Amino acid sequence: DAKLKAKAMQIGKEVAQLFAEDAKNSDIGDMQNSSEELVMQRRLLLSFTATAGFEEYIGDDALVGFAQKSFLDTLKKQDKDLYKSSSDTGAFSFYYLAFRRGSETERRIGQTFAMLCSHDGDPIYQELGEALYCWFLSVVRKAASEHIKN
Repeated sequence: DAKLKAKAMQIGKEVAQLFAEDAKNSDIGDMQNSSEELVMQRRLLLSFTATAGFEEYIGDDALVGFAQKSFLDTLKKQDKDLYKSSSDTGAFSFYYLAFRRGSETERRIGQTFAMLCSHDGDPIYQELGEALYCWFLSVVRKAASEHIKN
């Protein structure tokens, strides 16, 4: 259905715009002198969270694909460097392992974030990863519910 496809693409576009805005404005909270590595890992986590959120809140595989493609196309148009730096399939594999296990997803994503930041087992990094995941998942949920319901 063309109407649903358009809605899915709009969700992808909106989430990409919010993602790009965050990438421009984020200094990783109060963490002083946040390393470039941490900034990169934050982007990868949020990009993964967009994908996971599309799956969770849109549901239909074809529509999820349209939302994902729209997300990536919007990023590519807005900021090629951001696009390139937010699609590391290696990191995504680790996040998918955590995501697919089913239980305590937020905690597992946080642990994975800490590990990818080279701070395996560090509760501060784990909590940061968990908070980023929960926050951006709510961003995706809000975008999806605004378009799917209407």
